[in-house]
Amino acid sequence: MARKENADTAANPGRLKQIALTYKMTRKADSKVGLVLAGVGIVTFGVFLAIGFLINHPIYLGILGFILAFLAMAIVFGRRAERAAFGQMEGQPGAAAAVLENVGRGWTTTPAVAMNRSQDVVHRAVGKAGIVLVGEGNPNRVKGLLAAEKKRMARIVVDVPVHDIIVGDGEGQVPLKKVRTTMLKLPRVLAGPQVTAANDRLRAMGDLMSNMPLPKGPMPKGMRMPRGGKMR
Repeated sequence: MARKENADTAANPGRLKQIALTYKMTRKADSKVGLVLAGVGIVTFGVFLAIGFLINHPIYLGILGFILAFLAMAIVFGRRAERAAFGQMEGQPGAAAAVLENVGRGWTTTPAVAMNRSQDVVHRAVGKAGIVLVGEGNPNRVKGLLAAEKKRMARIVVDVPVHDIIVGDGEGQVPLKKVRTTMLKLPRVLAGPQVTAANDRLRAMGDLMSNMPLPKGPMPKGMRMPRGGKMR
C-alpha cells in the first residue's frame, strides 16, 4: 500500500510538469490561451453561481460550477494545445507519421514504406478499414509513390481495401490536422483476424524495401527506417 502511495506521489509531479510544458508550448503559438482559459473558467463558474442564487442553492451550484469550470477549461486547453501542436508540425518531414502513431487502438503504423530522393514519403497504416497509405511531400511526386506502392501491395494483399491520403491544403488533399478524423470515418470492413493476416503479409513484403531509393544525407528528424530497409 505504501509503495502504491509513493508511486502516485512520484507520478503527480511528472504529470504537472508535462502540463506545464504543454502550456508553455501552446502559449508560444497561441499567446491568448491564458486569457481564453481564464475567461472560460470565470464565465462557467459565474453562470452556475448566479443560477444558484436564483434558486436559493448558491453553495451547491457554486461547487458544481467550480467543477464544470475546471472541466471546460481542460477541454478548451486540450483543443488549443492540439491546434498549436499541429501548427508546429505543419510542413515538417515526418509530421504525418507522428499523427498516424496516435490514431488510436486497432491501427498498425509503418512509417516511410516508400521514399524518393526528394524526401517525399509514404506511410502505411493497417486497421479494420483496410490499408491506408498517407503521402506527404510534393503532390505530383507523391501520387507516383502511392501508385507504385499500391502496385507492389497488389501482389501480396488482393482482398483488402486500400485508401490513399495526400497531406496538404490543396484540392483533393487532407490537412494534417484532419488526417486522424478522416481515417476514423472510413468504414470498418475487416475483422480482427483479417487485419492480422494483412499485417503479416505486408511484413513479409519488407525485403522488397531494401531496394527502395533513399535520399542522400541524414534521415528527416523523427523518421524511422521501414522494416527491412537498409542504408546504403
